[in-house]
Amino acid sequence: MKPSILLTNDDGVSSIGLWAAFEALKPIADVTVVAPATQQSAVGRSISIFEPLRASQVVINGENAWAVAGKPTDAVIIGLYSLRLNPTLVVSGINIGENLSTESIMTSGTVGAALEASNQGTKAIAFSLQVEDQGDKFDDPRYHAQNFDAAKTIVRDVVERVLAQGFCPDTDVINVNIPSHVKGGYEVTRLAHKLFHTGVEKRLDPRGRPYFWINGPLVEDAEEGTDVHAIRKGNISVTPITLDCTSYKACEDTRKVFL
Repeated sequence: MKPSILLTNDDGVSSIGLWAAFEALKPIADVTVVAPATQQSAVGRSISIFEPLRASQVVINGENAWAVAGKPTDAVIIGLYSLRLNPTLVVSGINIGENLSTESIMTSGTVGAALEASNQGTKAIAFSLQVEDQGDKFDDPRYHAQNFDAAKTIVRDVVERVLAQGFCPDTDVINVNIPSHVKGGYEVTRLAHKLFHTGVEKRLDPRGRPYFWINGPLVEDAEEGTDVHAIRKGNISVTPITLDCTSYKACEDTRKVFL
């Protein structure tokens, strides 16, 4: 029997990246798509607890899928507890745009869905594809010009390896970032600190009232061994992530303060 995969994302159920992942995984697994009905990037692990959720069956590219009117985490929870899929693995992506550094994974809906799955007891892999123009992240994800051929090969290879060998101890999520032009192989990395130089641009509306855009250019590079540096070199970044955010090194010093 084939393993079963719950496939989700944060770009929405119609995203070309999601269906590229579906095409890559369909030959090796029974894949069920449960994804947000609309674009939900940068919502992290936000969850809908103050409003009801609707999940509708849709047909995209001739394939059945579930469109959830909520966040990526909502889609995962609906798939696990309402549809009772009981998957072998959850896969999130392929996201249009890289999810690198501590800064990004804390806000990424793609990684957020993977973290939620693992927190609910099913290990997960998140896949993201670098874009050369950051503005591409804001285009309609149904008609993206990005080429997903290399990414599809990598998605299948990574998932086959993990299904065959399992997750390493102390790993809850594997965060995979694929460069737009792959020049090297896999590189196991740690999270860089930042991906963007954060800034705020103030503007005035036609009535003279101020409003703000959070913006900022990409960090040019980061130190050797980080996910940002790997992608800048053209390597495929593979970062093991744990749900446990405890700073164990700080525990003893913290006891001196409070005990």
